[in-house]
Amino acid sequence: MSYFLGVDVGGSKTHAVIADETGLALGFGFAGPGSWEGVGYDGLTNTLVNITQQALAMARLDMEQISGAGFGLAGYDWPSQRQAHLDAIRPLKLHCPLEIVNDATLGILAGSAEGWGVSVVSGTGCNCRGWSRDHKREGRMVGGAGYWSGEAAGAYDIVARAMRAVTFEWTKRGPATALTQAFLEKTGARDLDDLVEGTYVGRYFLDSSTVMMVFQVAAQGDQEALDVIRWAGAQLGQMACGVIHQLGLEDEVFDVVLIGSLFDGRPLMAESLRETVQRIAPKARLVRLNVPPVVGGVILGMQEAGLDPRPVREKLVATTKTLLQKLNED
Repeated sequence: MSYFLGVDVGGSKTHAVIADETGLALGFGFAGPGSWEGVGYDGLTNTLVNITQQALAMARLDMEQISGAGFGLAGYDWPSQRQAHLDAIRPLKLHCPLEIVNDATLGILAGSAEGWGVSVVSGTGCNCRGWSRDHKREGRMVGGAGYWSGEAAGAYDIVARAMRAVTFEWTKRGPATALTQAFLEKTGARDLDDLVEGTYVGRYFLDSSTVMMVFQVAAQGDQEALDVIRWAGAQLGQMACGVIHQLGLEDEVFDVVLIGSLFDGRPLMAESLRETVQRIAPKARLVRLNVPPVVGGVILGMQEAGLDPRPVREKLVATTKTLLQKLNED
């Protein structure tokens, strides 16, 4: 029997799963932040050692029994960072084929049954990655660079766009919006004058958690809030279009995997994204990631070992979900 390790390293949490060649998930490991940008490369190594030891213990296996491994790594953004990440993984003492990808690419493997296509991430920040059918070409955005690179559709960006609508009401550049009252209640500002001045001078601060308030106001039918959500979807769609052009997927049938909590906020954002993407790639299919991204790591490990994961993918997804549910209940 062959066994495979999948790892999903994030900025807030890190997961590891071990599964056998039939797709049966046997072991799981959990830790907090693992991205080198937050904890450094030594911290990344410590996190990886911790979670793999947990997963191996649960699966009752040794590292020598692992036949392939796949790592999705938040913060692995540029080819120049590859060696540093491989060096951070080396203390695991894996003696098997392994591959590392950006965590957004891992979402493609986890979310698309075909294992290729495009992923769009919208959470605290945003990102977009793509993989060709043969996995030989990668499409990408700058990756979290924000306004200067035209990648502005994460939570804070949406809040900032909503605040712009509020300031447009104040300056009479735009209509009144229910966002104003929502932000007054959020900050405790006395009135609109106080809100705008206080935000400008730093007396009030609207952080990324305020984004759900924007979705709530949109759900009540406020046109300005709806326009903000529509704008965010179009921005994400334009990022996807760039990756589609890079990979030449305009005439292909492929999945666009939607990753991140903001896609649960209101369907309008995904609908706006879909409209933008299908103008240039009419056969693209939007798929919401509803499986643990770490599944993509196991699939990547299987591929690196020369095993076709497609026949066991459904079982891998189902048994990983069952394993996590059991752990949460315990």
